[in-house]
Amino acid sequence: MRRPRREFLKLVSLMLAAELVPAGSALAEEWNKPAFAAKKLDDLYKALGANAPQQSDQVVLIGPEIAENGAVVPLELESKLPNTEMLAILIEKNPNPLAAVFTLPAGTLADIQTRVKMAETCNVYLLAKAGGKFYYAAKEIKVTLGGCGG
Repeated sequence: MRRPRREFLKLVSLMLAAELVPAGSALAEEWNKPAFAAKKLDDLYKALGANAPQQSDQVVLIGPEIAENGAVVPLELESKLPNTEMLAILIEKNPNPLAAVFTLPAGTLADIQTRVKMAETCNVYLLAKAGGKFYYAAKEIKVTLGGCGG
């Protein structure tokens, strides 16, 4: 039985060989290395170009009150703002606060479900870019030790 990862790598290799995906494609060029390397939220905002984001009830972050396993914390992200271009997950006390960035093509529904890794109890932020401005929602998520609630 073949493994899904092996099948995926084989498919990517075939696409590269057929030049359907150019080597060193735009995906690599779009990666914001300073944002993912930032250690402080202020540095991260600067790297993303998010000067003074505003809190908005149109940006929705849903996650558990208590995460029993910090390695797999489920999150639901939604932006009800028109023309949402980007969503980013920021985890305040992780070694690198930027957990993920989702670039949304025009007309895409800004509704994502994912899982993140959290080092400890802290605030999690959903940053949304819409119409050239940045907005956010925040939620404190408690991470328990060994799923014991402590």
